[in-house]
Amino acid sequence: MQPQSAQGSKNLVIMWFANFFIAGSMTMIMPFLSLYIETFGTFSSSYVQLWSGLVFGITFFTAFLVSPIWGRLGDQFGRKPLLIVSGFGLALSVFLMGYAQSVFQLFLLRLFMGVFTGFIATSQALISTQTPKEVSGRVLGTLQTGSVTGSLMGPLLGGVLADSIGYATTFQMTSATLLLAALFVWLGVKEYRIKEDVEPGEKETYTRKEVLGFIFRQPILLTVIVVSMFVQIAHFSLQPILSLYVQELHGPVNIGLYSGIAFSAAGVGNLLMARRWGKIADRIGYEKVLIFLFVLAAVVYLPGAFVTTLWQLVVLRFLLGLAIGGIIPVRIAYIRQTAPNSIQGEILGYNTSLRFLGNIIGPLLGGILAGMYGFSSVFFFTSILLALCGLTIFAVITKTKQPNVVNTTS
Repeated sequence: MQPQSAQGSKNLVIMWFANFFIAGSMTMIMPFLSLYIETFGTFSSSYVQLWSGLVFGITFFTAFLVSPIWGRLGDQFGRKPLLIVSGFGLALSVFLMGYAQSVFQLFLLRLFMGVFTGFIATSQALISTQTPKEVSGRVLGTLQTGSVTGSLMGPLLGGVLADSIGYATTFQMTSATLLLAALFVWLGVKEYRIKEDVEPGEKETYTRKEVLGFIFRQPILLTVIVVSMFVQIAHFSLQPILSLYVQELHGPVNIGLYSGIAFSAAGVGNLLMARRWGKIADRIGYEKVLIFLFVLAAVVYLPGAFVTTLWQLVVLRFLLGLAIGGIIPVRIAYIRQTAPNSIQGEILGYNTSLRFLGNIIGPLLGGILAGMYGFSSVFFFTSILLALCGLTIFAVITKTKQPNVVNTTS
């Protein structure tokens, strides 16, 4: 089921392709980011692991700072202009990375890129506010398949390009697809909101204090937002060092390609289940599905500590993708159900901000753990953290005795 109007359906299609290009472009560089660092000099393994975490995570520092501001601006002035600026900013940042001459220059460019990194989160807010509540899970799940498909193809293409034409040229080519996403939004999207979704007497504008007050009066909503940070810590603790882990398991031959396969395996599972999890959550309740997904992700993440071959790792990452495929759309759909329409962007901005904070902490922590205790420690830590997220949501729901938000329509 699609958004209510023909324009809404058109916007969903355009944003699907825009997110496909954004996610594909951003993940094209992920498999070889740590390998790119090695081209700047002769460094020890611990040095490369540490700077892989720093370079990977610093992008999200500025994103953490600006996300609530972008969310509030989107509520007041519209999200289309923000999406266009974000796309152009990302394109420029990635283009310049191809000309970096040192680790520190790459670090600064990744920091600058963080100002524009909220494209996908902003697109989710755009589609959310023009989607009927009773189908928000499946529609947001459909939207996520765009970014997931891009994330699936990006590492594979990035690995092949890195092996064939070099890292610097791959950065420059990647910037073109980011620019294309911005042009899609500029020329094709028409922003609007569902009129009947505005509650009688609902205010048009809220102060930042009122928005925060609303969040803190909703224990489950607050928990879902805070848990976003811990999900990202768990998920991103492995990302910047995954190519190094693949190299340890498989050796240096065609490392870009095989790293891309390992990255993409989770995307295949995610793609298969994202929309289905959203549809299930629309029917039985968002909190129930979130709890189940967190526990399932914890169970399938743990065996990664014991793999001895690359293909074992690939299978486990595929299963992880099946488990976590619904966490983002179900989480956003819950916010869609709970928050007034006029402040959803700002609330999603806080949610995104905490996610980016997790993106900062996760790579740093993963790099430190891997450097001090080996790759297996990252899997142990991640599995425990995911399980705790699910248990925390369950505990808060039990304590508040608040009924689930369930769609009662067929």
